[in-house]
Amino acid sequence: MSITEKAKEILANSGYKVTNQRKRILEIILDNTHRHMSAEEIYEIVKDENLDVGLATVYRALELFEELNIIHKMNFGDGRSRYELKEEDHHHHHLVCTSCNEVFEVDEDLLDQLEEKVEKKYKFRITGHHLKFLGICENCHEQQRLGD
Repeated sequence: MSITEKAKEILANSGYKVTNQRKRILEIILDNTHRHMSAEEIYEIVKDENLDVGLATVYRALELFEELNIIHKMNFGDGRSRYELKEEDHHHHHLVCTSCNEVFEVDEDLLDQLEEKVEKKYKFRITGHHLKFLGICENCHEQQRLGD
């Protein structure tokens, strides 16, 4: 079952309609999984498509998707919430450029051994984690180097 079908099923089983607006917002998130988009960025795409969707509708849809565990809201310290699909057993980390605020995913789960150690030592079952590294991306680093 695709994530879109799964999301539609979750919405329907929770008593919510699969409106064209909700469907398109979810499609935008799916089409941009590498970008960790904000509500404003999603709205800009919808607005450019001349769909009848306001920013408030985007926020409401994102809140609903988060409440239903379809997406996950993240804060990278740049003053705006960003969203990604919530996937079971998929842990990854993020690189956040403090110059341009671009967010990059690190697909490898770098904390497996640490989690095992913590669970054993503290008798604590870890169900998830979030890790972000702050720094300067390759493009910003190159621009800074050329500016010196």
